[in-house]
Amino acid sequence: MSASELADEEERRHKRAPWGVIALVLLTGLALIRNGSGEFDVGPPQPAAAAAADSRRAEVGEAVQVPRPLPYAVPGRVRIDGIQVDAPMMPVGLDADGWVGAPPPEDSNLAGWFTGAVSPGEKGTAVVVGHVDNKQGPAVFYGLGALKPGNGVEIDREDGKTAVFEIYGIEVFEKDDFPGDRVYASKGGPELRVITCGGGFSKQNGYAGNVVAFARLTEIR
Repeated sequence: MSASELADEEERRHKRAPWGVIALVLLTGLALIRNGSGEFDVGPPQPAAAAAADSRRAEVGEAVQVPRPLPYAVPGRVRIDGIQVDAPMMPVGLDADGWVGAPPPEDSNLAGWFTGAVSPGEKGTAVVVGHVDNKQGPAVFYGLGALKPGNGVEIDREDGKTAVFEIYGIEVFEKDDFPGDRVYASKGGPELRVITCGGGFSKQNGYAGNVVAFARLTEIR
């Protein structure tokens, strides 16, 4: 890496918010993303209790051999075969109110990567977000709650590498009791969180919570 590239990397890292701040921002921001209509006859699937992330598995990784973390690279596409997701990605940051942004709700097949966290495959916890539905119907992460431990998530990066993650837990959290530290804090290796709206829905308040898929890096292609 050249001196200029090192300088750029250092500047980028300094621009990241501390994890404690990010956890609060995502609690107040992502939990309030409710552009979906939530008015279809059948609502989005919700995670089964048995799919909850086991904190012991998260810490030790069940002796899985974790690949060496990748350097920074912008992600370009997310694929989740278990729910037929194959979507382009766009960067999202914080909006004028300090909340995490989201992809335009009118584009039902578009996911967002939160630029205040690491890129998928780097050491730390990367965050990918997307709508559950919009006025036209189900959106990119409508089926997220149907995933189970063992399902895979693939992220294509602009450096030509694909970061492959394995889900080890999926849960729905009420926005008023969102465990930010548990969801976003680093577990010591490259991890991923995929997040969309979930829980109960009302016309007045939208979705009551967020569905969160917990995953760790298992392969680099």
